Amino acid sequence: MEPSFAPRSGHPVAAAVACVHEALDAVAGAPVWSLSEAEAGATLLELTSEIDRLQELRLRVAAHAHAVEVGDAVGATSTANWWAHHSRLTRPETHRLMRLARALDTGHHDGVRDALAAGRIHLDQAQVIIDAVDDLPAEVVDDEIRAKAEEFLLEQAGEHDAITLRRLAKRLVEVAAPEHADAAEAARLEREEAAARAAARLTMSDDGHGKTHGRFTIPTHHAAMLRAALLAIAAPKHQHAVNGAGPIGAERRPGPERMGQAFCEYLERYPTDRLPDAGGVAATIVITMPLDSLIGGLRAAHLHTGETISATEARRLACEAGIVPAVLDGQGRPLDVGRKRRFHTKTHRVALALRDGGCTAEGCDWPPGLCHAHHDVPWSRGGGTSVASGRLLCPRHHARAHDPAYETKHLPDGKLAFHRRC
Repeated sequence: MEPSFAPRSGHPVAAAVACVHEALDAVAGAPVWSLSEAEAGATLLELTSEIDRLQELRLRVAAHAHAVEVGDAVGATSTANWWAHHSRLTRPETHRLMRLARALDTGHHDGVRDALAAGRIHLDQAQVIIDAVDDLPAEVVDDEIRAKAEEFLLEQAGEHDAITLRRLAKRLVEVAAPEHADAAEAARLEREEAAARAAARLTMSDDGHGKTHGRFTIPTHHAAMLRAALLAIAAPKHQHAVNGAGPIGAERRPGPERMGQAFCEYLERYPTDRLPDAGGVAATIVITMPLDSLIGGLRAAHLHTGETISATEARRLACEAGIVPAVLDGQGRPLDVGRKRRFHTKTHRVALALRDGGCTAEGCDWPPGLCHAHHDVPWSRGGGTSVASGRLLCPRHHARAHDPAYETKHLPDGKLAFHRRC
């Protein structure tokens, strides 16, 4: 759909826009293949500069449109919304542009406006400079220092793009007023941390096909803690031994798939007795499962939260994770409700680490800290929880030990070998 415009007035700005429109119409079909290399480069840079100049003019008009409440007569909730509706820009974009337009219209950033109007800086650079100067803490920075800071960033904009400029802006006070740098940085960090805490969010949605999708926003330092924990579990240097994919030298930083698997393992390994009680019960998941499933059957198990999981997964979780298995008879009555004391203690794990030195599956080199403690004889079959009856297995091989599709063979050297059943 072609854009439609109301008749233009005789105002100089409207006349200038009309001239631009006519000039662009004149070259709409002009071939550019005949431009020489030098001409093409010079024209490209000139166009970039002129577009920035037009951006400043657009923002100047937008600020005035806001002031005279364009759109109010037709019931628009804001000028930015009216702008989005009639231009087919997105609302977030028009609101972002309107905020920048109003910031330039305050009179506090005339240097930025002049530089943009002259085509010396780009729109994203202007946004970075204004944000950085406005974020300077008023309690330690006066107007003179703000002016110096803005001047410094305008100079740097001639040498750096918006991304680098934003990095420089983080240390802005050190340049403009070094004597106030520590106080300003402390104030900035406190504001950022408070805003990050207030913005913390987590959403999860079950897709009904065994997967849950989620999004979260957390403070950066908490993200660093989570990333460090997941990287420790992901252990990229051990992927060759576990997955047998590619040469050892080709290993790379864990990708999204491995980090997702590490997150699942992190949840399974986290000690729930360290979490707050809810209604007198620790944050524990209970699995209800028939006795025949516990000892090798195929009937599904159920979490007390309503989800259904396979018998294989239930057996694995009952052996290692922070899960309480509730074993049912044929009538659905509880035969036994497991206690976490059935899991190997910290002392057991230390002894297993010293004895096994890591995963006891043949050919695997996962270290003790990333392994699960596995019962050689399942407790459902009378096995006890002790060092003698336990062994270390990495998550992959622990899953195979509970998978009926695999046969487990005890080797003379104490290792385990797994073979897919025919």
